[in-house]
Amino acid sequence: MKLAIIKERKSPPDRRVVFSPKACQNLLKVYKQLSICVEPSDIRAYTDAQYTQAGLTLSTDLSNCEVLMGVKEVPINNLIPNKSYFFFSHTIKKQAYNRPLLQAVLEKNITLYDHEVLTNNKGMRLVAFGYYAGIVGAYNAIRTYGLKSQNFTLPKASQIHDKQALIQTLKNTKLPAIKIVLTGKGRVGNGVLEILNGMGLKQVEPNAFLTESFNQAVFTQIDVEAYNIKKDRTPFTQADFFKDASVFESNFMRFAKVADVYIVGHFYANGAPYIFTRQDAKNPDFNIKVIADISCDVDGPIASTIRSSTIENPIYGYDPKTEKEVDYLNPKAIAVMAVDNLPCELPIDASDGFGQMFLDHVMPAFFNGDADGILSRAKMTENGKLTPRFAYLQDFVAGK
Repeated sequence: MKLAIIKERKSPPDRRVVFSPKACQNLLKVYKQLSICVEPSDIRAYTDAQYTQAGLTLSTDLSNCEVLMGVKEVPINNLIPNKSYFFFSHTIKKQAYNRPLLQAVLEKNITLYDHEVLTNNKGMRLVAFGYYAGIVGAYNAIRTYGLKSQNFTLPKASQIHDKQALIQTLKNTKLPAIKIVLTGKGRVGNGVLEILNGMGLKQVEPNAFLTESFNQAVFTQIDVEAYNIKKDRTPFTQADFFKDASVFESNFMRFAKVADVYIVGHFYANGAPYIFTRQDAKNPDFNIKVIADISCDVDGPIASTIRSSTIENPIYGYDPKTEKEVDYLNPKAIAVMAVDNLPCELPIDASDGFGQMFLDHVMPAFFNGDADGILSRAKMTENGKLTPRFAYLQDFVAGK
């Protein structure tokens, strides 16, 4: 099998790559029947020279490659017909802005595998950048707090080399006795947790967070049972919540009354209660002044996330009274950090981690006949048609 690592062409530029030079070397050692070609790129976190030094071949001609591996969406004009592609297509939730891309994939007879639906037989994702989104999002939360409070100034994460340097930068930052609440205990939450622990912040139980005062900065990490409550006030169970979230309502306001900073790291499922609404944010007791929305669901469960922000301009202000965007330094504003491509700020770490997950969990499927169904579950298109698993997108493709 001949695999190609393609150049990322989406704008703004993304410096991540699926396989680093070292990962490529490891792949070639394990799979003797594999060859790898690297399309030259002037933006990749790893340089062309690093790939050639690792013994990889550079080529702009990918016509003889069977599998083309990228990170972000491939521009329609750059899609090569009759090939197999792996990338994040951002179409599985019927994202309207990428309808033309999926239409083009079908027209060009491309077999598309989406990284987001590479799962095991229990539906758990096998490869993801969420952990690194958590790492950068936590750093950006502290940076945003410093700018909003005007207590300190930190460089952007993209100006710092790696995760350890981020942690060291934060270790040298003195925080006042603020309270930080984190929602989510998945990959994103684990990334946030590593940063907050790494900088030496004290973690406290939710009840202590709600009821006690501290003479140092503290944080608490909460899951769905802490910020959702049954409408009929019968006991909460996760099984009930995941079965039918519509019979629950948010109980987050009790945290909003005492927290200074909120880091959003949970997965939000359609139909679940909003964490806080625009009306909640108007409440005089709403105390949060900085929100780092790593999940970044626009006009969704976090009322202040009225748009995504960018690495170049990561912070904006949300005025709860007017429900409009304002300068984040406005005293009435909540400072919002809602960058939707956070791992791009840590491209080497993110690429290394993603590549290792892909090597460990996905690559064997190419050479064992897809024994566990990993590839078949992630295959969205084949022979110019949607596969049965993704037939629900047919109306979306048709523009209905």
